[in-house]
This record gives sequence, structure tokens and C-alpha cells, in this order.
Amino acid sequence: MNQLEKVTAEYQKFIQEFQSIVISTVDEQGIPNGSYTPFVIDASKNIYIYVSGLSTHTQNLNINQKASVLFIEDEAQTPQMFARRRLNYDCTATLIERETNEWKKVVDEFAERFGEIIQMLRGLADFRIFKLTPYRGRFVIGFGQAYHINGDNLDELAHIGKK
Repeated sequence: MNQLEKVTAEYQKFIQEFQSIVISTVDEQGIPNGSYTPFVIDASKNIYIYVSGLSTHTQNLNINQKASVLFIEDEAQTPQMFARRRLNYDCTATLIERETNEWKKVVDEFAERFGEIIQMLRGLADFRIFKLTPYRGRFVIGFGQAYHINGDNLDELAHIGKK
């Protein structure tokens, strides 16, 4: 197995370490907001978030359908604070209409992953589901070890700085 194959295998497993993502959005004035939210993900790497309409990131996604998400290694697990393993995706957000087949399927996935809390959230009318579709990304595993992820094939990594 060559180095790129090893990194690709690590990338494939990395997302499985997380139950929540850091999400960055912007409002109509371009003012950024950083937050977090639990998520589920499908085989195509679409990320689904189930969020309150009252939250700043939800209000921002209603205005501007772009978001950046970050998966980052736990501080307690990293051997080097300046080189924490991390993955970020730039995404397009799409609201999933409530009570559609897709919405029900995603809610069921949330219930399977997060338990009883989802039944309570399901009854709250302001909670909505967004599908975040990545169109590019970056996976960093250490100093000089950054990889570009092309939106055409989210499973394909290319070392940044190497042709």
C-alpha cells in the first residue's frame, strides 16, 4: 500500500470518529458564525443536519446556502496541537421539505444514531433538516501532509503542493 492509499484509508475512517461537526455560515452582511451540530452522513458524503430554526446557523443557511464544515481531532488525542488532524468540506445547503420520504428517512437515521431525543425534536415545528452537499474539501494529517478533495470524486485525494 503506497502513502496515498494509506492516507485515503485514514480519510475514509476519519469521519466515523465524529457525532457532530463544526459549521461555519455567513449572514446577509457577510458576518461569519461558527457553531456545531450533530449530523448523519450518507454513502455519497452528503451531510444532514437537524437544526432549530431559531439558531443563527439555520437563519444563515436560509439566506445563503453555503457552509463550511469541520471535523477536527480531539485536543486530548493529538500529539501536536499545531498539526491536529482535520477535514473540512465546503458545501451547498438544501432544505429538505418536512414529512417527505427523504425527510422521514433522515429523521429515522438521526433517531437510530442519537436515540430518544429525536422523537422530541420531531414534534418541534421549528426544527428542520438541511442536506449539506460537499463540492470540495481538504484533509490535513500533519505538517506538510495536506490533501485536496475534489468535489467530482470525494473519495479521491491529491497531495497539496505535489503535481
